[in-house]
Amino acid sequence: MAIQLFEGKEHASYYQKFRFEPTQEITDLLFSYVDERLHKPYGFAVDVGCGTGQNTRILSQYVNKVLGIDISEAQIEEAKKATGSPNVTYSVCPAEEVPVGDASVDLLTACAAAHWFNIEKFLKEIDRVLKPGGSLAIFTYFPNIEIHYKDRSEQMTEVFSEVMNILASYHHEKIINMKTAYNEMYEAIPYPDKRRIENVGTQIRVPLSSVMGLFPSFSAFQIYLKTDPEKAKEMLRTAEERFLRIMGTSSTETEVEVWLQYLVILASKPQ
Repeated sequence: MAIQLFEGKEHASYYQKFRFEPTQEITDLLFSYVDERLHKPYGFAVDVGCGTGQNTRILSQYVNKVLGIDISEAQIEEAKKATGSPNVTYSVCPAEEVPVGDASVDLLTACAAAHWFNIEKFLKEIDRVLKPGGSLAIFTYFPNIEIHYKDRSEQMTEVFSEVMNILASYHHEKIINMKTAYNEMYEAIPYPDKRRIENVGTQIRVPLSSVMGLFPSFSAFQIYLKTDPEKAKEMLRTAEERFLRIMGTSSTETEVEVWLQYLVILASKPQ
């Protein structure tokens, strides 16, 4: 059964505004792998579990035609609203039922999404749609995010971690796939040519408001909000106040540096 936790329009709006897009380091890693296995120009890519299209839009700069799919209609509507490219289209459908022909896809990606999929059905669908020699890229960042600001990084990260620990009580059971670093999925990929790259560190500079907006983009926060709306809102207010106090500023537009740790899984279907 498909997992649907990103259905609300307000949730999708937060996702579009505040979810981090893959950094250039991740994109470079992905395409350095693809470059060794496919000839340019790359014809067709599918971004599975695309959410509001952060990764889909990046792929459009490298591939002639890109399809983003997601099971959430609200997420796809937000993706369509965002500034995009003429070579990108979107479709509402589950990851296990990609609406394309057999052996038609050069590159299939899943960014911060694969933990929600039915692994067995998803991998069968990948094998159906990938061309011989086609590539698979599954990647995600983990919740152990660090927030850096001047000499107060330890205090900032502690506040972030405390919020994430509260939200952990509201995680769906599928999050276990992320906590185990996609071990089961990697082992189940049937292709001999596969790589698993852990602890890929990246940093991005964003205003504090973007960090605060990230929390409501998580499915766990939305569950918390439905369960106890006042406590959920108070948690955000308290976290923002603590961040500002530690930083010694009154403006949430003050920039901080967010340090992320990515896991990247790359594989290629045999020729």
